[in-house]
Amino acid sequence: MTTTALTIRDFRPQDAEAVAAAHRAGREHLVMTAEALLWLNARQDSDQHFRTFVAELDGRVVGGVRCGLVLGTSTTGVGYANGSVLPGFRRRGAATALLAAAERHLSGHGVTEMHTWLDDEPASLAFAAARGYRLGRTAQFGARDLTLPLPQAPVRPAGVELRPGTDWADDPRPLFLVEADAIRDEPGEVAMDALEYEEWLRADWARPDLDLGLITVAVVDGVPAAFTMVQTDGVDRYWSAFTACRREFRGRGLARLAKLESLRLAAAAGYRRAYTSNDTTNAPMLAVNSWLGYERCAGERKGIKRLV
Repeated sequence: MTTTALTIRDFRPQDAEAVAAAHRAGREHLVMTAEALLWLNARQDSDQHFRTFVAELDGRVVGGVRCGLVLGTSTTGVGYANGSVLPGFRRRGAATALLAAAERHLSGHGVTEMHTWLDDEPASLAFAAARGYRLGRTAQFGARDLTLPLPQAPVRPAGVELRPGTDWADDPRPLFLVEADAIRDEPGEVAMDALEYEEWLRADWARPDLDLGLITVAVVDGVPAAFTMVQTDGVDRYWSAFTACRREFRGRGLARLAKLESLRLAAAAGYRRAYTSNDTTNAPMLAVNSWLGYERCAGERKGIKRLV
């Protein structure tokens, strides 16, 4: 009889390529680089208690899970765990052991409710249900071929400029203020009502895969009003990380202008595939993305579990 040796351990720098490959396997819509994983695991962020666990089967890295506390909210005790195992190595206990390791780690830091994103397909949902997770919100991914023509830009309202994120490289606080306002209205089980500037700098603005030249900011009479954040793999894949518009500037088409200009710049830079994600109840952004030419390519469900 052949036995399989399963080991769950902490992430090491040499694991980055394998863990990123497991994360992307079968998910063409996920843009994750080894460089970003290295950065995530090198960060010094004691409040989040971030940790990546890696699964080895017979000495080969076949999957991983990233976990930590949810920050930016006044709700306490919420943690997250997101990971994957290479398709050819599933149903051998690796995913179960990874999730259990994340739950143990975070429960030791006061987490009482775990959240995880699940592929919206029967096997993934059944896996979560069997481990005590109930299903929450739904989201969908959109894909856009950047080699195809983009829509014609609408007439820009008077007083509106479109500027690159590089203009705020040294002082991004005005962009943080846009996000901190907009994210309060983002659909989700946890209200993101306590975003802090220093944490945003560490967790978002400092990402190595953030492309400041492709970030596009809609400025109204000199004031940043909307933007689209962009991460890339540095080769040909573009990810719309977050599109935000301050409440007092909504209804003017600023998010649509920013996203269109960002996609135009990405296509000119040689990026060939663009991806985005939206809660399925977020009708305004779904409409913007449909107008931009995104088509649904996958779905996901939130899994939620009480730990105590």
